[in-house]
Amino acid sequence: MNDMLREEDFGEILPLIRDKHVTDIDYNGYSLWVTDLKKGRYPSSITLTERFVKEFTEHVADCVNRPFNKMNCTLEAQTDDLRITVTHEGANMTGRAFSIRKSLREMRNDEKTLVASGFCSQEVMDFLKQLIRARHIVVFCGEPGVGKTESVKFFSGFTPENERIITIEDTPELHLHEVYGERDIEELLISNELTYTEAIKHCLRKNPNWVILSEARSTEVKYLIEQWSTGLKGFTTLHLDDLRGLPDRLLNMMERAEDSQRLKNNIYSYVNAGVLIRRKEVENPDTKQREIVRYIDQIALYDRDQNENHVYLLMDQQKLQDIKLPEKFVKRMGLETAKLGRRALHEKL
Repeated sequence: MNDMLREEDFGEILPLIRDKHVTDIDYNGYSLWVTDLKKGRYPSSITLTERFVKEFTEHVADCVNRPFNKMNCTLEAQTDDLRITVTHEGANMTGRAFSIRKSLREMRNDEKTLVASGFCSQEVMDFLKQLIRARHIVVFCGEPGVGKTESVKFFSGFTPENERIITIEDTPELHLHEVYGERDIEELLISNELTYTEAIKHCLRKNPNWVILSEARSTEVKYLIEQWSTGLKGFTTLHLDDLRGLPDRLLNMMERAEDSQRLKNNIYSYVNAGVLIRRKEVENPDTKQREIVRYIDQIALYDRDQNENHVYLLMDQQKLQDIKLPEKFVKRMGLETAKLGRRALHEKL
């Protein structure tokens, strides 16, 4: 499909496709809605004709060589940068509808702009960088659209440069090979022939140091944590509202009640840290326009020590908590970060 879908096929929505700040384009059958990194979600002034919607969606169907009609009422297709989902009017009471999710093959953010935008302080940024350089496993959490995938993309750059990374996705969004072209990176794509569970198991034969699962969704999490228990490291993302609930959320996804305590112990043993990202709408003092700001709200460490499971909430509601880092994290992160954890992490940040 990548070579067959042309720019002119997008018609009136082409400016939205080209706009790097636009992440999602949703047409519900009668109106067009846009999700913008800065503006948030808003109704577009663009009016789509029934003819355009019909021609565009049928062309997408032709590109992937799939029937699209009342009997075959859903359609999914993707390019390197876009995921297109279409619903036929026979199954949608508001008419023929489509959604387009965009993913850039480049880095949206850098360290300077993230700190300047209020995503986190420089001290918190340094702490997270060191956490990853010390080869800890991190789960990035939050509601859809807060920037979990972009965070994985950004913080992947702080893994040791000589270590091999394998990503597992059902839709290409990370594009780590293009972002970090000099690195040893392999990208697995989920399909009918390769499930999440099979891909995770397959990774073991490919000598990775890091396994990055784009999103933790179901029972495949059990196999991911089993891989991490062998010494592999990695990242994943998770829909979650409070990091204190992360272990239970992962456990519930595994659906193995008969040995739930062992599985829960494994989560605390091998999942090292969680980062919760939120977003809020604020007024830009210069433009007086409402803008979306993303920020790290919580940071938690997970540990199993002396047969007990612990959650250490280092940050909550953007405020550092008055706690001491677990000793094993201090040792792995080095003397400089030990000082950060013991004193500055809850006093200076």
